[in-house]
Amino acid sequence: MVKNKQRKGKKVISKIITIACLAVFIYASHGLISVYIDYKQNRSMLSDVQDTYYNVASAETVKPHDQTEAKGVRTGFDALLEQNENVVGWITIDDTHIDYPILQSDNNIDYLTENYNGQSSIAGSIFMDYRNDIEDTELNTVIYGHRMKDGSMFQDLIKFLDEDFFRTHQTFTYDTLYDSYEAEIFAVYNTLIDFNYIKTDFDSEAEYGALLQNIQDKSRFATDIELDNDDQILTLSTCDYEMDPNDGRLVVQAKLTKK
Repeated sequence: MVKNKQRKGKKVISKIITIACLAVFIYASHGLISVYIDYKQNRSMLSDVQDTYYNVASAETVKPHDQTEAKGVRTGFDALLEQNENVVGWITIDDTHIDYPILQSDNNIDYLTENYNGQSSIAGSIFMDYRNDIEDTELNTVIYGHRMKDGSMFQDLIKFLDEDFFRTHQTFTYDTLYDSYEAEIFAVYNTLIDFNYIKTDFDSEAEYGALLQNIQDKSRFATDIELDNDDQILTLSTCDYEMDPNDGRLVVQAKLTKK
């Protein structure tokens, strides 16, 4: 009798464990499916945005980066602004997935979890620091983006940690609503947030010059790009989970030259 009770008890425990494991599996699978759907929807949406940006300019038989006198807004952005009034620019880096609109809110929180359409998304958006002004460009313009496992957003910034890629891809295109720039990459490095590489306002040329020097000292690779205290730079910032899950950052910085 005792043995029968023990066997029944073991069966009950076994069933409970099985049900618990199954519940955990279903929960985890649901999470993975949700992530996959989010990735897929985000890629599809951004593909449509890219088509809009480039095709509108093509249909008007002008280059995507020409300027229209009527609005002061450059061709290609008009249609995007109709979709999202927070569009401020576009970034394109060859041989990466980085070919995205740049958004800007009145804070640095919204677009961490909102996509181009304002919907909740783990991928968020590529966005400019709220302190920057595209009409009066600061010395340091800062752009943020997540590193997504499907290779989207700013994941491909890790390619610049490879010296061969760094050397062969030192320039890329950065556009705002009003101007077009060539960006020359002069630094790539891993850091923690205690290094204030996202500072946008400086009390003196000397303070800005000190930051430029610190950036070059931190860079994994040296370049012959000359930087003066009145040069404008573009800072691309994303997470570095290996250095620190919360405070680690991967940074790529470039000198801006207006086209």
